[in-house]
Amino acid sequence: MNRILLSGCAGFIGSKVSEVLLQQGYAVIGVDDLNDAYDVRLKEWRLKRLQSQRRFQFHRVDIADRRALEKVFAEAGPLRAVVNLAARAGVRQSVEDPWVYYRTNVVGAINLLELCKATEIGKFAAASSSSVYGISPESGRPLREDLPTDRPLSPYAASKKAMEALCHSYHHLYDLDIVLFRYFTVYGPAGRPDMSIFRFVKWIAEGEPLILYGDGTQERDFTYIDDIARGTVLALEQTGYQIFNLGNNRPVAITRLISLIEELLGKKAQIDRQPAHRADVRATWASIDRARELLGWEPETRIEQGVEFTVDWYLENREWAKKIQT
Repeated sequence: MNRILLSGCAGFIGSKVSEVLLQQGYAVIGVDDLNDAYDVRLKEWRLKRLQSQRRFQFHRVDIADRRALEKVFAEAGPLRAVVNLAARAGVRQSVEDPWVYYRTNVVGAINLLELCKATEIGKFAAASSSSVYGISPESGRPLREDLPTDRPLSPYAASKKAMEALCHSYHHLYDLDIVLFRYFTVYGPAGRPDMSIFRFVKWIAEGEPLILYGDGTQERDFTYIDDIARGTVLALEQTGYQIFNLGNNRPVAITRLISLIEELLGKKAQIDRQPAHRADVRATWASIDRARELLGWEPETRIEQGVEFTVDWYLENREWAKKIQT
Protein backbone atom coordinates (compact mmCIF):
# COMPACT_ATOMS: atom_id res chain seq x y z
CA MET A 1 0.00 0.00 0.00
CA ASN A 2 1.91 3.01 -1.28
CA ARG A 3 -0.79 5.68 -1.17
CA ILE A 4 -0.18 8.86 0.80
CA LEU A 5 -2.59 11.73 1.39
CA LEU A 6 -0.67 15.00 1.37
CA SER A 7 -2.30 18.30 2.30
CA GLY A 8 -0.86 21.55 0.99
CA CYS A 9 0.20 19.83 -2.23
CA ALA A 10 0.28 23.12 -4.18
CA GLY A 11 2.35 24.83 -1.51
CA PHE A 12 6.07 25.42 -1.78
CA ILE A 13 7.20 22.51 0.40
CA GLY A 14 4.16 20.32 -0.27
CA SER A 15 4.61 20.37 -4.04
CA LYS A 16 8.27 19.37 -3.82
CA VAL A 17 7.57 16.59 -1.29
CA SER A 18 4.79 15.33 -3.58
CA GLU A 19 7.26 15.32 -6.46
CA VAL A 20 9.79 13.25 -4.49
CA LEU A 21 7.11 10.78 -3.36
CA LEU A 22 5.93 10.31 -6.95
CA GLN A 23 9.52 9.77 -8.10
CA GLN A 24 9.85 7.02 -5.46
CA GLY A 25 6.77 5.18 -6.70
CA TYR A 26 4.12 6.40 -4.27
CA ALA A 27 0.62 7.43 -5.29
CA VAL A 28 -0.19 10.88 -3.88
CA ILE A 29 -3.69 12.05 -2.98
CA GLY A 30 -3.14 15.80 -3.03
CA VAL A 31 -5.32 18.20 -1.05
CA ASP A 32 -5.12 22.00 -1.26
CA ASP A 33 -7.65 24.84 -1.11
CA LEU A 34 -5.55 27.11 -3.37
CA ASN A 35 -6.27 30.04 -1.06
CA ASP A 36 -5.10 33.57 -1.79
CA ALA A 37 -2.70 33.94 1.15
CA TYR A 38 -0.25 34.79 -1.64
CA ASP A 39 -0.53 34.99 -5.43
CA VAL A 40 -2.30 31.83 -6.58
CA ARG A 41 -0.33 31.81 -9.84
CA LEU A 42 2.60 30.28 -7.98
CA LYS A 43 0.38 27.52 -6.59
CA GLU A 44 -1.11 26.86 -10.02
CA TRP A 45 2.38 26.67 -11.56
CA ARG A 46 3.44 24.04 -9.00
CA LEU A 47 0.17 22.11 -9.23
CA LYS A 48 0.29 21.91 -13.03
CA ARG A 49 3.64 20.11 -12.81
CA LEU A 50 2.15 17.52 -10.44
CA GLN A 51 -1.03 16.97 -12.44
CA SER A 52 1.00 15.67 -15.36
CA GLN A 53 1.93 12.67 -13.18
CA ARG A 54 -0.17 9.50 -13.52
CA ARG A 55 -0.17 8.58 -9.81
CA PHE A 56 -1.28 12.03 -8.61
CA GLN A 57 -4.88 12.92 -7.72
CA PHE A 58 -5.99 16.38 -6.69
CA HIS A 59 -8.84 17.52 -4.44
CA ARG A 60 -9.51 21.21 -3.90
CA VAL A 61 -10.44 21.09 -0.23
CA ASP A 62 -9.80 23.22 2.86
CA ILE A 63 -8.50 21.02 5.69
CA ALA A 64 -10.54 23.10 8.16
CA ASP A 65 -13.69 21.78 6.42
CA ARG A 66 -14.14 18.44 8.12
CA ARG A 67 -17.06 17.22 6.03
CA ALA A 68 -15.23 17.85 2.77
CA LEU A 69 -12.18 16.05 4.16
CA GLU A 70 -14.29 13.05 5.17
CA LYS A 71 -15.35 12.64 1.53
CA VAL A 72 -11.72 12.74 0.37
CA PHE A 73 -10.72 10.06 2.89
CA ALA A 74 -13.71 7.91 1.90
CA GLU A 75 -12.73 8.06 -1.79
CA ALA A 76 -9.01 7.61 -1.16
CA GLY A 77 -9.19 4.06 0.15
CA PRO A 78 -6.40 2.54 2.28
CA LEU A 79 -3.57 4.96 3.00
CA ARG A 80 -0.08 4.35 4.29
CA ALA A 81 0.21 7.82 5.86
CA VAL A 82 -1.17 11.34 6.04
CA VAL A 83 1.34 14.15 5.54
CA ASN A 84 0.04 17.54 6.63
CA LEU A 85 1.98 20.30 4.89
CA ALA A 86 -1.00 22.64 4.60
CA ALA A 87 -0.50 25.72 6.73
CA ARG A 88 -0.91 29.43 6.99
CA ALA A 89 2.71 30.51 7.17
CA GLY A 90 4.47 33.77 7.90
CA VAL A 91 5.37 35.44 11.17
CA ARG A 92 4.42 39.08 10.53
CA GLN A 93 1.15 38.32 8.76
CA SER A 94 -0.01 36.26 11.74
CA VAL A 95 0.18 39.35 13.93
CA GLU A 96 -2.35 41.06 11.65
CA ASP A 97 -4.79 38.13 11.32
CA PRO A 98 -4.21 35.39 13.93
CA TRP A 99 -7.66 33.82 13.45
CA VAL A 100 -6.97 32.39 10.01
CA TYR A 101 -3.73 30.86 11.31
CA TYR A 102 -5.53 28.93 14.02
CA ARG A 103 -8.28 27.81 11.65
CA THR A 104 -5.78 26.10 9.33
CA ASN A 105 -2.87 25.24 11.59
CA VAL A 106 -4.85 23.97 14.58
CA VAL A 107 -8.42 23.13 13.51
CA GLY A 108 -7.15 21.67 10.24
CA ALA A 109 -4.65 19.51 12.10
CA ILE A 110 -7.36 18.23 14.49
CA ASN A 111 -9.53 17.26 11.51
CA LEU A 112 -6.73 15.26 9.92
CA LEU A 113 -5.76 13.60 13.21
CA GLU A 114 -9.38 12.64 13.90
CA LEU A 115 -9.73 11.15 10.43
CA CYS A 116 -6.50 9.18 10.90
CA LYS A 117 -8.02 7.78 14.10
CA ALA A 118 -11.40 7.06 12.50
CA THR A 119 -9.94 5.32 9.43
CA GLU A 120 -7.16 3.54 11.33
CA ILE A 121 -4.29 5.22 9.49
CA GLY A 122 -1.29 4.59 11.71
CA LYS A 123 1.11 7.34 10.59
CA PHE A 124 0.77 11.11 10.62
CA ALA A 125 3.52 13.55 9.63
CA ALA A 126 3.28 17.33 9.76
CA ALA A 127 5.18 20.53 9.17
CA SER A 128 6.10 22.50 12.24
CA SER A 129 8.58 25.38 12.20
CA SER A 130 11.81 26.67 13.69
CA SER A 131 9.65 29.56 14.93
CA VAL A 132 8.46 27.42 17.85
CA TYR A 133 11.82 27.93 19.58
CA GLY A 134 11.09 31.62 20.12
CA ILE A 135 13.34 32.81 22.90
CA SER A 136 14.40 30.96 25.99
CA PRO A 137 17.18 31.45 28.56
CA GLU A 138 18.21 27.86 27.88
CA SER A 139 18.14 28.06 24.09
CA GLY A 140 21.61 29.03 22.91
CA ARG A 141 22.70 27.94 19.45
CA PRO A 142 22.40 25.71 17.54
CA LEU A 143 18.78 24.98 18.37
CA ARG A 144 18.13 21.39 19.46
CA GLU A 145 14.83 19.53 19.42
CA ASP A 146 14.89 19.08 23.22
CA LEU A 147 15.01 22.82 24.00
CA PRO A 148 11.99 24.59 25.57
CA THR A 149 9.39 25.85 23.09
CA ASP A 150 7.04 27.63 25.48
CA ARG A 151 7.87 31.25 24.55
CA PRO A 152 6.68 31.77 20.96
CA LEU A 153 7.03 35.31 19.59
CA SER A 154 4.10 35.33 17.15
CA PRO A 155 0.62 33.80 16.70
CA TYR A 156 2.10 31.76 13.84
CA ALA A 157 4.71 30.21 16.12
CA ALA A 158 2.10 29.63 18.84
CA SER A 159 -0.21 27.88 16.34
CA LYS A 160 2.60 25.51 15.35
CA LYS A 161 3.37 24.80 18.99
CA ALA A 162 -0.32 24.04 19.58
CA MET A 163 -0.29 21.63 16.62
CA GLU A 164 2.77 19.84 18.04
CA ALA A 165 1.03 19.45 21.42
CA LEU A 166 -2.10 18.04 19.77
CA CYS A 167 0.02 15.54 17.86
CA HIS A 168 1.58 14.33 21.08
CA SER A 169 -1.88 13.87 22.60
CA TYR A 170 -3.04 11.72 19.67
CA HIS A 171 0.15 9.68 19.81
CA HIS A 172 -0.38 9.08 23.52
CA LEU A 173 -4.10 8.32 23.30
CA TYR A 174 -4.28 6.34 20.06
CA ASP A 175 -0.72 5.09 19.49
CA LEU A 176 -0.40 7.03 16.23
CA ASP A 177 3.11 7.19 14.80
CA ILE A 178 3.84 10.91 14.58
CA VAL A 179 6.70 12.69 12.81
CA LEU A 180 7.04 16.48 13.07
CA PHE A 181 9.41 18.60 10.98
CA ARG A 182 10.78 21.86 12.30
CA TYR A 183 11.76 23.49 9.04
CA PHE A 184 14.34 26.27 8.98
CA THR A 185 13.81 29.13 6.45
CA VAL A 186 13.10 27.09 3.33
CA TYR A 187 13.90 28.69 -0.04
CA GLY A 188 14.33 27.81 -3.70
CA PRO A 189 12.67 28.11 -7.12
CA ALA A 190 8.95 29.01 -7.03
CA GLY A 191 9.25 29.82 -3.34
CA ARG A 192 6.80 31.81 -1.27
CA PRO A 193 6.74 35.49 -2.25
CA ASP A 194 6.50 36.65 1.37
CA MET A 195 9.90 35.07 2.13
CA SER A 196 13.02 37.18 1.97
CA ILE A 197 14.83 35.44 -0.90
CA PHE A 198 11.93 35.69 -3.37
CA ARG A 199 11.32 39.30 -2.36
CA PHE A 200 14.97 40.31 -2.57
CA VAL A 201 15.44 38.69 -5.99
CA LYS A 202 12.37 40.43 -7.39
CA TRP A 203 13.11 43.81 -5.83
CA ILE A 204 16.72 43.89 -7.00
CA ALA A 205 15.93 42.51 -10.48
CA GLU A 206 13.15 45.02 -11.04
CA GLY A 207 14.94 47.99 -9.49
CA GLU A 208 12.40 48.30 -6.66
CA PRO A 209 13.31 49.39 -3.10
CA LEU A 210 14.44 46.45 -0.97
CA ILE A 211 12.74 46.66 2.43
CA LEU A 212 15.21 45.59 5.11
CA TYR A 213 13.93 45.14 8.66
CA GLY A 214 16.68 45.66 11.21
CA ASP A 215 20.35 46.27 10.46
CA GLY A 216 20.85 43.16 8.28
CA THR A 217 23.20 41.39 10.67
CA GLN A 218 20.39 39.05 11.79
CA GLU A 219 20.98 35.47 10.64
CA ARG A 220 18.79 32.75 9.15
CA ASP A 221 19.53 29.08 8.57
CA PHE A 222 18.45 29.12 4.91
CA THR A 223 17.65 25.57 3.74
CA TYR A 224 17.20 24.60 0.10
CA ILE A 225 13.86 23.07 -0.88
CA ASP A 226 15.28 19.86 -2.38
CA ASP A 227 17.12 19.08 0.86
CA ILE A 228 13.94 19.71 2.86
CA ALA A 229 11.85 17.41 0.65
CA ARG A 230 14.43 14.63 0.79
CA GLY A 231 14.61 14.78 4.59
CA THR A 232 10.83 14.84 4.90
CA VAL A 233 10.39 11.67 2.84
CA LEU A 234 13.21 9.89 4.69
CA ALA A 235 11.52 10.59 8.03
CA LEU A 236 8.27 8.94 7.01
CA GLU A 237 9.81 5.59 7.95
CA GLN A 238 10.11 6.64 11.62
CA THR A 239 7.86 5.24 14.36
CA GLY A 240 6.72 6.56 17.74
CA TYR A 241 6.64 10.31 18.35
CA GLN A 242 9.55 12.04 16.62
CA ILE A 243 10.58 15.65 16.03
CA PHE A 244 13.31 16.56 13.55
CA ASN A 245 15.01 19.83 12.79
CA LEU A 246 15.57 20.10 9.06
CA GLY A 247 17.94 22.99 8.47
CA ASN A 248 21.15 23.83 6.68
CA ASN A 249 23.19 24.06 9.90
CA ARG A 250 24.98 27.12 8.45
CA PRO A 251 23.41 30.49 9.41
CA VAL A 252 23.78 33.31 6.89
CA ALA A 253 23.52 37.04 7.63
CA ILE A 254 20.87 38.92 5.67
CA THR A 255 23.52 41.33 4.37
CA ARG A 256 25.45 38.36 2.94
CA LEU A 257 22.28 37.09 1.24
CA ILE A 258 21.68 40.49 -0.36
CA SER A 259 25.28 40.59 -1.63
CA LEU A 260 24.90 37.14 -3.24
CA ILE A 261 21.77 38.20 -5.09
CA GLU A 262 23.38 41.46 -6.21
CA GLU A 263 26.33 39.53 -7.64
CA LEU A 264 24.11 37.07 -9.52
CA LEU A 265 21.88 39.78 -10.99
CA GLY A 266 24.67 42.29 -11.59
CA LYS A 267 22.60 44.99 -9.86
CA LYS A 268 22.81 46.89 -6.58
CA ALA A 269 19.94 46.87 -4.12
CA GLN A 270 18.17 50.12 -3.26
CA ILE A 271 17.76 49.47 0.45
CA ASP A 272 14.85 50.93 2.41
CA ARG A 273 15.77 50.40 6.05
CA GLN A 274 12.97 49.76 8.53
CA PRO A 275 12.99 48.98 12.28
CA ALA A 276 13.25 45.34 13.28
CA HIS A 277 9.86 43.65 13.76
CA ARG A 278 9.03 42.52 17.31
CA ALA A 279 7.78 39.14 16.04
CA ASP A 280 11.08 38.30 14.31
CA VAL A 281 13.75 36.26 16.05
CA ARG A 282 17.32 37.53 15.93
CA ALA A 283 18.88 34.35 14.56
CA THR A 284 18.13 30.74 13.71
CA TRP A 285 20.56 27.85 13.52
CA ALA A 286 19.48 24.21 13.38
CA SER A 287 21.17 21.41 15.21
CA ILE A 288 20.69 18.50 12.80
CA ASP A 289 22.38 15.80 14.89
CA ARG A 290 19.13 13.81 15.25
CA ALA A 291 18.43 13.88 11.52
CA ARG A 292 22.01 12.79 10.81
CA GLU A 293 21.84 9.92 13.28
CA LEU A 294 18.31 8.60 12.66
CA LEU A 295 17.70 9.53 9.03
CA GLY A 296 21.21 9.57 7.59
CA TRP A 297 20.27 13.03 6.27
CA GLU A 298 22.54 15.95 5.48
CA PRO A 299 21.76 19.14 3.55
CA GLU A 300 23.63 19.04 0.24
CA THR A 301 23.01 22.48 -1.26
CA ARG A 302 25.25 25.39 -0.33
CA ILE A 303 23.63 28.83 -0.09
CA GLU A 304 25.57 30.02 -3.14
CA GLN A 305 24.16 27.19 -5.27
CA GLY A 306 20.64 27.47 -3.95
CA VAL A 307 20.42 31.21 -4.48
CA GLU A 308 21.78 30.80 -8.01
CA PHE A 309 19.10 28.19 -8.79
CA THR A 310 16.46 30.55 -7.38
CA VAL A 311 17.66 33.54 -9.38
CA ASP A 312 17.78 31.41 -12.55
CA TRP A 313 14.17 30.29 -11.99
CA TYR A 314 13.03 33.89 -11.50
CA LEU A 315 14.73 35.06 -14.68
CA GLU A 316 13.29 32.14 -16.67
CA ASN A 317 9.78 32.96 -15.41
CA ARG A 318 10.23 36.70 -15.14
CA GLU A 319 7.39 37.64 -17.49
CA TRP A 320 4.79 36.54 -14.92
CA ALA A 321 6.90 36.23 -11.76
CA LYS A 322 7.64 39.97 -11.70
CA LYS A 323 3.90 40.64 -11.38
CA ILE A 324 3.61 38.64 -8.16
CA GLN A 325 2.84 40.74 -5.10
CA THR A 326 5.47 40.61 -2.39
